[in-house]
Amino acid sequence: MSDQRLGANFINRQSFIELDARERATALFDAGTSRELVGPFDRVESPWLEMQGVTPQEDDGCVVMKGKIAGKAAVVIALEGAFQGGSLGEVSGEKMTAAIDLACADNEKGIPTSAVILVETGGVRLQEANLGLAATAELMASMLALRKHAPVICLTAGTVGAFGGMALAVGLASYIAMTREARLGMNGPEVIEQENGLDEFDSSDHALIWAIDGGEQRYATGLVDALVDDDTPQVVKVIRRFVSKGVPPVHRSSEVALYRSRIEALDASRQWDPKELRALWTTNQVEEEKR
Repeated sequence: MSDQRLGANFINRQSFIELDARERATALFDAGTSRELVGPFDRVESPWLEMQGVTPQEDDGCVVMKGKIAGKAAVVIALEGAFQGGSLGEVSGEKMTAAIDLACADNEKGIPTSAVILVETGGVRLQEANLGLAATAELMASMLALRKHAPVICLTAGTVGAFGGMALAVGLASYIAMTREARLGMNGPEVIEQENGLDEFDSSDHALIWAIDGGEQRYATGLVDALVDDDTPQVVKVIRRFVSKGVPPVHRSSEVALYRSRIEALDASRQWDPKELRALWTTNQVEEEKR
């Protein structure tokens, strides 16, 4: 493809990352089928933030919608990364769990209903630490219940990424999609640097961060099912494909022996370069698929 055509494609793309949480959620649904549940006009906000000097948001940074994707019933949950870093608190966590439980109840009534979670979060909200941790645990339990009936799809696009307890929740998904701009990891670079120093992780080294936590690396090492461009129609296409596929034969989080064997095969006495790890795990993945 010529440089001119590449430039035109970039200019004409419809960035998914630049959309806010409500716009991202709406974009996934079949036209005219979506409705928001417990929206900002319901005034359900965190009771804990104001007393700690933080202005609350009337949807608590969590958008929940219900409608149809590719003609099939679905709930979509979108975290707003621009509000408190997309952090999970009591209200936002309860909204997420209730949405997943609603989808599970529909399935039990014979109405196949998938769930899509658009994750942009640094993890649990520090101002609501214990409540956020409890909410994360409840969400994960609900995800495990729903994925027996219908796919649970997680997408992280950017710019916040997915870290902390919510990264564990993402790992429970039936399918995971990321953009190259996105990041996924248990601990963020700043946390690792703070706890273990610059020798362990330099949080100012953006190339290193994306080489370890970025979407391209996660996809290449088999931890993500789809690497998608930051283009809304492409994101919608990937989400629709996963909704249509239904429940996978085996969930990634169930393959404990596989990932344990991969880790045990690594020489822990030295630091592994991300490119080196990618080459090794990509080779292993091809061999496993052949078997």
